[in-house]
Amino acid sequence: MDVHSPEQRSFNMSRIKGKNTKPEIQVRKWLWKNGYRYRLHASDLPGKPDIVFRSRKILIFVHGCFWHRHGCKYSSTPKTNPDFWSAKFELNIRRDEKNLNILRSHGWHVLTLWECEIKNWNFLAEPKLKKFLHHFYDTDLNR
Repeated sequence: MDVHSPEQRSFNMSRIKGKNTKPEIQVRKWLWKNGYRYRLHASDLPGKPDIVFRSRKILIFVHGCFWHRHGCKYSSTPKTNPDFWSAKFELNIRRDEKNLNILRSHGWHVLTLWECEIKNWNFLAEPKLKKFLHHFYDTDLNR
């Protein structure tokens, strides 16, 4: 049984953002501070990547663990309406896999940063981001 009325639940869910989330902004601030310039939310690419370096064919997705089913402690399944949620999450997973396959087949280099990694920035997200950028972005530059 949900603790909220259907109207309150609908209102709460409508306030969940898909763009400019706190984890995404944290990644963008780090990139900007370190001299990387990028574009945001490329609606012409599958999955609408959060951060795009077009000239180098590099994309960064910042995924929420709950919605994209990372499998960590933040990707719990709601107890109310489990059939709906299972179907919803399965569609999200399949859509993400399809988009990644399309992007990679077109030569894009893709990094996915998870919400839980960003919460542990210094030990997980930052090293992962640095390694990816060093390999695909600035192998000839000294950052």
